[in-house]
Amino acid sequence: MCSWTRPAHRFLSTSSLNLQALDAWIASPKSLVLTDTFHSNHLSDLYITLPTRDGTHGRPFASPVEGTPLAYGHHLAFFHPRNPEAALRTDGTDADFCPPEPFTRRMWAGGTMTWNKERALKIGEKATAVSTVAKVEKKGFEVGKPMIFVKQRIEVTVEGQSEPGMVEERAHVYQASVASIGSRVPRQVNDLPKSEFSLSYTPTLTTLFRFSALTFNGHHIHLDKDYAQKVEGYPERLVHGPLTALILLESLIYHRPRAQLRTFSYRAHNPVFVNCAATIHGAIVAKDKAELWCENDEGVVGMTGVIQFDE
Repeated sequence: MCSWTRPAHRFLSTSSLNLQALDAWIASPKSLVLTDTFHSNHLSDLYITLPTRDGTHGRPFASPVEGTPLAYGHHLAFFHPRNPEAALRTDGTDADFCPPEPFTRRMWAGGTMTWNKERALKIGEKATAVSTVAKVEKKGFEVGKPMIFVKQRIEVTVEGQSEPGMVEERAHVYQASVASIGSRVPRQVNDLPKSEFSLSYTPTLTTLFRFSALTFNGHHIHLDKDYAQKVEGYPERLVHGPLTALILLESLIYHRPRAQLRTFSYRAHNPVFVNCAATIHGAIVAKDKAELWCENDEGVVGMTGVIQFDE
């Protein structure tokens, strides 16, 4: 089901919220240190999941090679928290960096990635990801639609190096766990350039299951149709925000394989649904800049991205 209306949220009185607990959480220091190795076997599973690398779009499947540069964005398949199921939230998500009740409904809103070509990450290397909370904002409280915006900063440094090879920022939005009522139309995205290249694929339930497994992500919104419909108010399960962002990156490299990326910024505008055809469009808008976007067959733009690169 690709035709949809966005859930409109019930007005929530701030008097029903434990603002003291929320403010205490915002003020508290938050960090997480995770170590992982960019194993080629794990990357092979990622490659066969991505439409740009699985051998179905005119190019044969090529296995990852130890000692070669880690592809842009592929660190997303690593550095996941390993929490027991009993410690997860009721929607299957990790509680790390999550605000207290009732802000339990999480959405991946966007982010940035910056690469240090002097400290390039390589397949087979061991690295450490240090995550901190860079910023927390409260929005919508004055109009009865409270949301918490959490910006997480992640620095990935290879063992033995003193500088990170990649710095990422992720923005998550947390909403209160109350039922949604009514609807409104999808957000419009204007001023996109004329498409110069494109790649189409359909994210299936198998795609979502595989990416959830690769990233150790148990969020029910990607796997449980009843949860997506009855709790979140969507017609179907949602494609992972980081998967769509990764395919934006992959699409540029697929069409400009010599591009050396410096920065990537992206923003989610509308949900991307399982079993709905999606097309990644791209355009080179300057000698070192590309704009990309994901669009369904009804013209709804799910995500946009901007990449700065050298060639």
